[in-house]
Amino acid sequence: MRNRRSTRLQGYNYSLAGAYFTTICTHHRQYLFGDIVDGEMRINDAGLLTQQCWQEIPVHFANTELDAFVVMPNHLHGIVVIIGRGTACRAPTMERFGQPVAGSLPTVVRSFKSAVSKHINALRQTPGGRVWQRNYWEHIIRNELELSRIREYISTNPVRWEMDRLYGQGMLGPNEEPYPNKEAWLV
Repeated sequence: MRNRRSTRLQGYNYSLAGAYFTTICTHHRQYLFGDIVDGEMRINDAGLLTQQCWQEIPVHFANTELDAFVVMPNHLHGIVVIIGRGTACRAPTMERFGQPVAGSLPTVVRSFKSAVSKHINALRQTPGGRVWQRNYWEHIIRNELELSRIREYISTNPVRWEMDRLYGQGMLGPNEEPYPNKEAWLV
């Protein structure tokens, strides 16, 4: 088995309170969730299941809140807010491969992806079929200006669909991330 390069910030504790911008892409960037028509996302049944599972995250993870999100034809952008965790006597631990940390961002995303996969595979009658790319992209939101820019980016994503790097049928290479260093919300 070859080693995969992690896209996580090395040494960062993803169970800490904070806001995280995530992008989760479908396997081979397949258009599974609907289509964009006149700058508006027209969600299909699989997209509706994805949206419902996303909105249920706080039901399953009491330490989370959701902010802006959008389901696109082949990916989802969303902001997950992890609210205060633990006590002074018990600090959260770092997540390592095969050792998930309850309530951490990787655990939340893994659970979401698993739930969506189960529902979509039932809908498509493809048990065990791949729905998502293995990894996901995240960005730790550091201040209100970033949060505002990212919210704008998410809300306008359908209007900018044809300019989006995830538009089209091409596949990401094994070491390619969904977004380069300079994305629209960073400018």
